[in-house]
Amino acid sequence: MPGSTFGRILTITTFGESHGPGIGVVMDGVPPGLALGAQDIQRELDRRRPGQSAITTPRSEKDRVEILSGVFDGLTTGTSIALLIRNEDKRSSDYDNLKDLYRPGHADWTYSAKFGVRDWRGSGRASGRETAARVAAGAVAKKFLSARGVTLLGYSREIAGVRAVRVVPEEIERNAARCPDPEAAPRMIEQIEKAKAEKDSVGGIVEVVADGCPPGLGDPVFDKLEALLGHAILSVGAVRGVEVGAGFEAVRMRGSVYNDEPYMDGDRIRTRTNHAGGIAGGISNGMQIVVRAAMRPPASISKPQKTLDTSGKPVTVEIAGRHDPCIVPRAVPVIEAMTALVLADCLLIQEAYRGSR
Repeated sequence: MPGSTFGRILTITTFGESHGPGIGVVMDGVPPGLALGAQDIQRELDRRRPGQSAITTPRSEKDRVEILSGVFDGLTTGTSIALLIRNEDKRSSDYDNLKDLYRPGHADWTYSAKFGVRDWRGSGRASGRETAARVAAGAVAKKFLSARGVTLLGYSREIAGVRAVRVVPEEIERNAARCPDPEAAPRMIEQIEKAKAEKDSVGGIVEVVADGCPPGLGDPVFDKLEALLGHAILSVGAVRGVEVGAGFEAVRMRGSVYNDEPYMDGDRIRTRTNHAGGIAGGISNGMQIVVRAAMRPPASISKPQKTLDTSGKPVTVEIAGRHDPCIVPRAVPVIEAMTALVLADCLLIQEAYRGSR
C-alpha cells in the first residue's frame, strides 16, 4: 500500500496535495491529558510556512491549523487527533504548460510509473508542501517530549558550501538562513541570493540535536534508533543522506579516537566525547542525539533544461512559478519534526517495556 503512515505506537497518516483543498494529518497513540492548543502547533508551522523571507518561495500561505478532533478543553483525549491546513494561495495555472512534461529532478516520471496517473499541479502528493502536515504532527510530539524533559534544537549547519562553525542558539531565528553562526549566516544568505539571481538553486545540511533523551530508546537489530531516524528523515523528499554523530567523518578516525570513553557523572553514566551521536548498539545512551540531513538543491529552477514529454519526445523546459532557491532554512522544522516523532514513539515503546521511570 502507498506509504502515508509512519510510526508504531505513535502513528501519523498524512493526506492531501499541494494544490488540493488542503493537507493534514491524523495522529494516533498520543496519550490523554497532554496540554495542547492550536498555538503550540502554529508556532512550528510559522517556521516552515512559505513567504517568510526574501530567500524563500513567495507563495503566500498562512498555514493556519485547525484541530478537528482529539483535543477537548485544552487536553488531548487519547483518541485520534486530526489536524487540517487549508491551501489558500494555489496557482495551478502556473503548471498548465508542464502537465505533459517530465520535469528534471522531480517525481513526475516515477509517479506515473507507480500509479499510471499523477497530479501535475505543483507536484501533487510529491510536493514539499506535504511536510507542513509532518510539522504539525511534530509539534504535538515535541509537546509530549517536552513534558518528559526532552528538547530539540535544529539549524542550518551548511548551505552552498558555507558551514556554520559556532552554534549560538539565540541566533538561529534571527536570520533568514536559520544559521546558528552569526558570521556564517550572511554568507549563506549571499549564496542563496546569488543562486536565485542566476535562476538556480543550492542545497545544504540541517543538523538537529536532541537533549534530555533517557538511555534505552530504540531496539536491537532492525529497529535501531539510528535506523528509525534514517527512515523518518530520508522520507522527506529533498533529503539525500543522513548522518548520526560523527557520521561519515568516522571513516577518517581510528578506533582509539572514535570510541566514546564512559565515566560516572554523579549517579549516571556519560561519555567524554559523543562521536556516536548519543546512540550505541541502536539504543540511546543518554548523551545528546545528533543527526544531520543532507538536503539537495530544489529541483524547480528557471534555467533552461532538457527533458522529455510524456510521449518520449525531447523538449526544453524553463520552470516558472514560485519556488525556493534553497529549501534548507524551511526544512529545519521538518527535520526537527521527524526526529521528534521518532523519539516520542520510542519513548512510548520504552515506557510500555519498563514503565515510566
